[in-house]
Amino acid sequence: VERAARDQGGVSVKRQTARQTRPEHVLTASGLILVGPENLAGLSGPMKDFFDRCYYPLLDRCPGLPYAALICAGSDGSGAHRQLARIAQGLRWKPVCEPLIVNTNAQSAEAILARKQIANEDLDRCGEVGATLAAGVAMGIW
Repeated sequence: VERAARDQGGVSVKRQTARQTRPEHVLTASGLILVGPENLAGLSGPMKDFFDRCYYPLLDRCPGLPYAALICAGSDGSGAHRQLARIAQGLRWKPVCEPLIVNTNAQSAEAILARKQIANEDLDRCGEVGATLAAGVAMGIW
């Protein structure tokens, strides 16, 4: 994602964790790619914490901010997507593409806890999301 976004040129790309991110980082961003796992049919703890800390300080301060969502799930990812989409809608952010959900089919405790190997075709799809957001920002589309 990061490499594909950088390859578009004309944009500055900064990667940081949800825990590192503060409202001021979002307020200076031209767009966001929110990446994380689904955990128990919802957003992961760190992503939820990010929104818990930043939602009200950002409310009405960055409407129209373009964003994309990448979710890694063991089964379907729709719970995390719904939660993220509702929060982003409340912030009046603009989704620039459909959420990309990568399904690892991890169903056992062992598979859920194991390090995941993401297929090249899924990594390529993630790169397309990064390139799409970055190109749109660079061209002033969003």
